[in-house]
Amino acid sequence: MSEPPLVQPGLQADAIATSAPAAQAGQAGRTLAAARRLVVKIGSALLVDDAGRVRRAWLDALAQDIAALRAEGREVVVVSSGAIAVGRRHLGLTRGTPKLEEKQAAAAVGQIRLAHAYEEALAPHGIAVAQVLLTLGDTEERRRHLNARGTLATLLRHGALPVINENDTVATTEIRFGDNDRLAARVAAMIDAEALVLLSDIDGLYTADPRRDPAAEHLPLVEAVTPEIEAMAGAAPSGYSSGGMVTKLAAARIALSAGCSMAIANGRPAHALAALAGGGKATWFQAQIEPRQARKRWIAGSLSPCGALTVDAGAARALAAGKSLLPAGVTAVEGRFERGDPVRVLDAAGRELARGLSAYSSADAMRIAGHKSRDIEKLLGYRGREELVHRDDLVLS
Repeated sequence: MSEPPLVQPGLQADAIATSAPAAQAGQAGRTLAAARRLVVKIGSALLVDDAGRVRRAWLDALAQDIAALRAEGREVVVVSSGAIAVGRRHLGLTRGTPKLEEKQAAAAVGQIRLAHAYEEALAPHGIAVAQVLLTLGDTEERRRHLNARGTLATLLRHGALPVINENDTVATTEIRFGDNDRLAARVAAMIDAEALVLLSDIDGLYTADPRRDPAAEHLPLVEAVTPEIEAMAGAAPSGYSSGGMVTKLAAARIALSAGCSMAIANGRPAHALAALAGGGKATWFQAQIEPRQARKRWIAGSLSPCGALTVDAGAARALAAGKSLLPAGVTAVEGRFERGDPVRVLDAAGRELARGLSAYSSADAMRIAGHKSRDIEKLLGYRGREELVHRDDLVLS
């Protein structure tokens, strides 16, 4: 189960797309400036040249931009394409279309070289790089989703820069994302990012394909992805890239439903992120709510509870004051659920007080119910969260 859902129709009003650049450039600047946490997606065509070599000068400039953003207190996650493109060169698979197993082998070689390139580019800035490989199942299956979310949160908390790619060494045609635009949007939703930047070989969305229609107009701002907006998408470019405007609009739907604004910007020039932060040309897809609001709506209205937690009067007062639910305030556990499953929170009379995502399975919740958080490790044999339901995962009824 992914979170939030890919489309929340209630959050998408009629499309508003305009070519008035002055006002929209200011809005775009505020969008990026307000982002505490952002995801940056790098396309293969930007990072890897036609011979399958990493563009080191371009990557060094990107590293400088990332370091500048982090110096401002931002958290940055990179979703990078390019592993297959780099690996193909080193395995001599540069002619024709490689078979699936050849792509997987190329990814195995390319992932190491790509991770090393990022490490070398960011080392002068004192930034530790962490490689994270994901498949579709890691965002769809609830427990794996939580594990990935927790790993990324921990890496960010300790100052590392996660560099994410689809795990092409094991993904197959049936289960793979197929493009890193949507992977980046899923990651942005997973970690509650406020902004997603897709660095591409085009500077945004046009009313038609500008490669074929000289009269096509650039759209600086889009407030919803509607059928009219989708009709503007063209075909994917040739070469190593597997994306195109179609996949970018699909990514925009995912991002907007998660409360994350998204930009499509031309990444070919050096320091593309710095240019975007300065109000450079791009198309911004403007989210109408914040990530936390989107997550709360998802918890409140899109999930069927798997169980219930009954709490005492003290815990009920704490919840009403906006605090988390601690094990000490729980008097009873009903139903069967796993970590991350939705549960109801009830008072002693059986009235629903809230709904939330449990940090423990029902079996473990029964063991720690009524006990202090400091006793959790002794009772369960491992150190889990102090809260049974964290306030970020809780919505009052």
